[in-house]
Amino acid sequence: MADESILLSIDDGVARITLNRPDAANALTVPMSHALMQAAIRCDEDDSVRAIVLTGAGKLFCAGGDLASFAEMGEDIGAGLKEITVYLHAAISRLTRGDAPVITAVNGTAAGAGMSLAAASDLSIASEDAKFTMAYTAAGLSPDGSSSWFLPRLIGMRRTQELMLTNRRLSAAEALDWGLVNRLAPADEVLKQAEELAHQLADGPTRAYGVVKKLLAGSFETGLETQMEHEAVGIAGSARTPDGREGMAAFLEKRPARFRGA
Repeated sequence: MADESILLSIDDGVARITLNRPDAANALTVPMSHALMQAAIRCDEDDSVRAIVLTGAGKLFCAGGDLASFAEMGEDIGAGLKEITVYLHAAISRLTRGDAPVITAVNGTAAGAGMSLAAASDLSIASEDAKFTMAYTAAGLSPDGSSSWFLPRLIGMRRTQELMLTNRRLSAAEALDWGLVNRLAPADEVLKQAEELAHQLADGPTRAYGVVKKLLAGSFETGLETQMEHEAVGIAGSARTPDGREGMAAFLEKRPARFRGA
């Protein structure tokens, strides 16, 4: 990838996507969002990718959109923001809809779109000194990056309204208590723990994980019988895969399963 504001590496089934503008708090620009979309598509197209870690370079995770670059758009700012959200939202869609679990290693402050990215992941490990804030309305803007969809589902409507309207800053401990992140780690352990978890998941039944993601994504929109039908189709399909057969055989033979992500 030509744009080095996003780094992508793939090793032993785990992809690491790094937001790489540490001198600018990893704030998103149009080219950076485009590169993030390209990285997400590459992960989605690569069958060897069975788990994904998303993190930031330096001491911050992501400060959101690069307001300086927005200001430079002048009268074209509306078109510019529509372009950046096309790329950002496509990246989130690909990561969310793919089978591979996505883990955010929140190594520092996550503001605006940075908080949106953390909320959109399947699992999240945050630094003990991380801070979370929506920040949009403080700049006279409204949220993007899927936060208005994910946050009410993760933490409830009232808490989401408070975060978006008052720009309350959450400490890492509060984010854990509210259910925004799964666990906390010392700053120098966040990426390590995220990658350990990613490798653990990469050894698992990737297609079954994809069914889990799809079931949960639709669970708030469907009725009970419809959701149970999705479950029936999902478990039947999972059972027909090589990993499904291997998992059941391993259980019956009382041995560890050897999943291949198939």
